[in-house]
Amino acid sequence: MNNKTLTLLGFAAKAGALVFGSDLSVKAVRCGKAKSVFVANDISFKSHKEIMFHCEKNRVEAFELKDINMTELGKAVGRKCGVVAVTDGNFSSSIISSLTSDV
Repeated sequence: MNNKTLTLLGFAAKAGALVFGSDLSVKAVRCGKAKSVFVANDISFKSHKEIMFHCEKNRVEAFELKDINMTELGKAVGRKCGVVAVTDGNFSSSIISSLTSDV
């Protein structure tokens, strides 16, 4: 799961299809730009709760990356962050399928 998911997140970052960080991800969810949100397993409880609340309220799929921490996510996308929002539908569906196919 880690390699394929992280690789796809890296491709999305290079393509400009990611929003980095908790605050900007919440903004993208509220504006309707985010197709899905991915959260590292070691972000703060408050940030996790806020992201999940806004995603549920705006009907955006949110996923906790159970095996991926902030350091690994940051290396994959090229920035230090614990939350990313995907703004491209194709990348979003590919990343989601990489998560669900390996479970």
